[in-house]
Amino acid sequence: MVGKVKRIMQLKNINMKLSSVIISVVIVSIVASCNKTDFNYPDGTVGKSKIIYFPAIQIIGDKITAIAEGTAYNDPGATAVLNGAAVQYTTSTTITAATSPGIYTITYAAANAEGFTASDFRIVAVVPAAVATDPTVLANDFSGTYLRAATGVTSTWTSIGFGAYAVENPGGAGVGVGLYVVAENNGGNSITIPEQDSPYYGGTVSSSGETYNPNPPATYTWVFHAAGYGTGPRTFTKQ
Repeated sequence: MVGKVKRIMQLKNINMKLSSVIISVVIVSIVASCNKTDFNYPDGTVGKSKIIYFPAIQIIGDKITAIAEGTAYNDPGATAVLNGAAVQYTTSTTITAATSPGIYTITYAAANAEGFTASDFRIVAVVPAAVATDPTVLANDFSGTYLRAATGVTSTWTSIGFGAYAVENPGGAGVGVGLYVVAENNGGNSITIPEQDSPYYGGTVSSSGETYNPNPPATYTWVFHAAGYGTGPRTFTKQ
């Protein structure tokens, strides 16, 4: 019996020694593996890969604005950043006092060394001088929310000055929320969406067949010309 116990104790000692050896080998392997990895990469790299920083840009000031024809335009500009530092940006259009009436989109763009770009935009309406000084136009205020009963969807008008309005969802469609055009009151109660290359709609938009009745509740009708909107008149009632 004593011999049997002695053999069991010997086997336990052998197992403990083997376990100790295995643990030691694992620890040595981990340490050796860590020693082979050098995390002191050169600036701008991770291992063999180059770090690429992408630019970001955001305009300063209003997204949609208006000026009268013959007026100097002071562009608020944009903020462009690359890897935490300010960088130069370009603009697609320069608006001056000599710029003809119309709706213009200024695109602001910044790029990194690899040619990747980021951009933002601003829409500027240059209103004809005769409209921008018309007493009736200046007295009118078509701002507000209008319901298109045919869809149960609203369109919101916000005055940007000189008889011009930023109109959200001019087609009164469920997919038009957050999309804008510039509309103008160009005399009396007449309204129109001047032809414009809209960054919101990705192409040219305009209107036709417009009527505006200011008698409460005010109503208006127009055909909104944009890709996918058809040619039917759309009627809205002020809420």
